[in-house]
Amino acid sequence: MKSLEFPIIGTKVRDMPAGRHGLTRKFDIESPQGRKKYFQAKVGDEIKSIEKFLNKGNTFIAYFLGKKSSGKGTYSKLLMEIFGEDKIAHVSVGDLVRETDDWNTFKNTKRFERLKNYYRGYVSFETIVKSLSSRSTTKLLPTEFILALLKAHIDELQGKAIFIDGLPRAMDQVSYSLYFRDIINYRQDPDFFVLIDIPESVIDERMKYRVVCPVCQTSRNIKLLITSKIEYDSKNKEFYLICDNPTCKGARMVRKEGDEKGLEPIRERLMNDEELIKTAFKLHGVPKILLRNHVPISEAEKYFDDYELTPEYVLKWDAKAKKVKVIEKPWTVKDDNGVECYSLLAPPVVVAFIKQMVEVLGL
Repeated sequence: MKSLEFPIIGTKVRDMPAGRHGLTRKFDIESPQGRKKYFQAKVGDEIKSIEKFLNKGNTFIAYFLGKKSSGKGTYSKLLMEIFGEDKIAHVSVGDLVRETDDWNTFKNTKRFERLKNYYRGYVSFETIVKSLSSRSTTKLLPTEFILALLKAHIDELQGKAIFIDGLPRAMDQVSYSLYFRDIINYRQDPDFFVLIDIPESVIDERMKYRVVCPVCQTSRNIKLLITSKIEYDSKNKEFYLICDNPTCKGARMVRKEGDEKGLEPIRERLMNDEELIKTAFKLHGVPKILLRNHVPISEAEKYFDDYELTPEYVLKWDAKAKKVKVIEKPWTVKDDNGVECYSLLAPPVVVAFIKQMVEVLGL
């Protein structure tokens, strides 16, 4: 995102109590218990302010805008972990649309009846239903249908604060998002955009090295997010991650077809996402939270601790010991301006999110 400047919002806290041997305290941000301690240490006061806001029955609407694999779902899950699923909901437009694929089930739900009642548009409801039931979805669903589908789902959330992933998805939906809180009767509640800056090099490697368990569909990355057990096929000279889920009984994780091409097959979508982010960045009257998941190497030590940087795992086969050797080091990437950077793990990005959310909500 060459034309936009997103601020670096660090996590280092002055006078943080030292850990063992007087060294900088290190938190286990890979476990829920460790993350709880981490967030309390970094943004404990801000979390209390937001909890107080939510406990009074207040809500908000947040629109995530970021390219594919920018972490929207991950950040939402961490915020739900902090504040509770009874207070915050993550709504994925893509997931809602995919639920309509099981048409025989969907048409018998209360949500379908509300959707039919809410829909207004240029294409008849019956025509849309026919295309869905016959799986003829070569054309994008009308925006008006998407809005009605969202409203029908949000009715079920009983006044929770909402993170929406997938609206706006196209340029014509930007204006709808500006007034969406009125459509769903959240008229007096704050709303804001969450814009995510992620280098294309990060997206590329997340896709190229992604593997998925064929049994439970859990996703990992052979370079960036490994499992506890790794095998080496000497015949094919290839490493395999073994799924950590015990119910999968040692299933080898596999690559999805096309992932080896990286981001090139989705280049058009990435360009569209970038235009949406630039458009939202220029809007007046709606607050914005700006997130970046990377930091220039020259600035990293000033703002972040080592354990907050994304590690890269280099796998080597030790033929003598007959085992896989794992070498861990900070993952370096070039941002879209060619600057050498470290990638950040999700928790420090969420710290930046919470710091800005307090300001946006006026707490």
